[in-house]
Amino acid sequence: MQTDSSFTFVLFGGTGDLSMRKILPALFEAHRAGGMLADSGKIVAVARHVADRSEYLQWVNEHVKPHVSKNGVDEAAWASFLTRIEFAKIDLGNPDDFVLLRDAVKDLPGIRVFYLATGPSLFVPICRALASVGLNENARIVLEKPLGYDLKSSNAINDAVGEIFAEEQIYRIDHYLGKEPVQNLLALRFGNALFEPLWRREWVESIQITIAEELGVEARGDFYDNTGALRDMVQNHLLQLLSIVAMEPPHSMDSDSVRDEKLRVLRALKPINPLDIGKVAVRGQYHSGVIRGNAVPAYATEPGVKQNSTTETFVALKVEIENWRWAGVPFFLRTGKRLADRVAEIVVNFRPVPHSALGASALRAGANRLVIRLQPNETIRLYCLAKQPGEGMNLASVHLDLAFDQFFREGQMEAYQRLLLDVINGRLALFVRRDEQEAAWRWVEPILNEWKASNKPPKPYASGTWGPAAASAMLAQHGTCWLEEEN
Repeated sequence: MQTDSSFTFVLFGGTGDLSMRKILPALFEAHRAGGMLADSGKIVAVARHVADRSEYLQWVNEHVKPHVSKNGVDEAAWASFLTRIEFAKIDLGNPDDFVLLRDAVKDLPGIRVFYLATGPSLFVPICRALASVGLNENARIVLEKPLGYDLKSSNAINDAVGEIFAEEQIYRIDHYLGKEPVQNLLALRFGNALFEPLWRREWVESIQITIAEELGVEARGDFYDNTGALRDMVQNHLLQLLSIVAMEPPHSMDSDSVRDEKLRVLRALKPINPLDIGKVAVRGQYHSGVIRGNAVPAYATEPGVKQNSTTETFVALKVEIENWRWAGVPFFLRTGKRLADRVAEIVVNFRPVPHSALGASALRAGANRLVIRLQPNETIRLYCLAKQPGEGMNLASVHLDLAFDQFFREGQMEAYQRLLLDVINGRLALFVRRDEQEAAWRWVEPILNEWKASNKPPKPYASGTWGPAAASAMLAQHGTCWLEEEN
């Protein structure tokens, strides 16, 4: 991915956790690879707790360097990367300080990218302050999640930002869309005649999408207790993955063609009747338990969590899509903290053969399935049945593996690296359009409202398990179960 696109990348929240762990390491990897970033491109970090550029570079060396290059740091590349970094000491609460920012970037080259790695409460004030000094013109703005607390607050932010930046200037980032297996899902479906004819209700029995974490809320108790798993993971990551799995073939891979098809899926989601929420939505909250031999505390005792909190740390949903391709096929979504393993995957369960001369094992559900693993290792695995060696016709499950790290020796691009390069080069296909976001909020709001109105506590589950038993019971009603494999 060579580029000649010169740029000035302005990073608000330059000393924040996201900048430390993801954004700056991703920019370094693009720099180290050579040719991905224009030589003239500059990074301007914005923060208020650092005195000057020298002190900021010291912070970068201390905090960012440990997060780059799994196989060690190329010191020469690191030194040259630091020459790209400038610094602006700005108090985001003081609009007058943005004059200093304008002066700091006025002579820097290329397209201006403003990355808001801040809390959402600062999105609108920052955008207004940028506009007050003319920095919104011919620029791009990157917004991190969460973008609002519900449909109303999301619309309020989008309305305010939309008065300052045109839609084609706004990059709403969802890092799951930048993951290599998600890109390969598009290639798998639309680049091969083998799968697309089977990708429909006649041949697919059910689909599962799981994003499971071993970690708890860590030091984010205050934030998480006012958010919960439905807002934090379902409204964005899981529904975006679902829309890619279920979308119709776009006529091309340009940004609006892809996002138009995703939007059609989101608008086709079957509305959930509040009276049925107990049947199709399971919410849970982790209690104390053991993960990898270590005792971990209950959510209720985490710092920042309110007493008697009813915030969910686990959600499982049954989702239906009301269109010709997917009518009657259940999609099961699941996400949670303090679960038995860290894994993100998509499981496509194909229907068994209609009649078997080979015995009952050929008729079992899930005998043929496609597993697209997003983390921790990125693979695509196709399961089918084969005869076991020996006498008789005894069938056993076997699989074909595509392990990207073994097949493509040059290494994979991390999600943030790909997405940041897309921003710099003006590619919008992997970013969320406003109407997609609105459709997702509109679908989840009845669940949020019903949970709030009922005030029922979430179902408890022990840390280190796969969540409440009710989540498994929901799938059992459809003759299937969650795929829970060891990594």
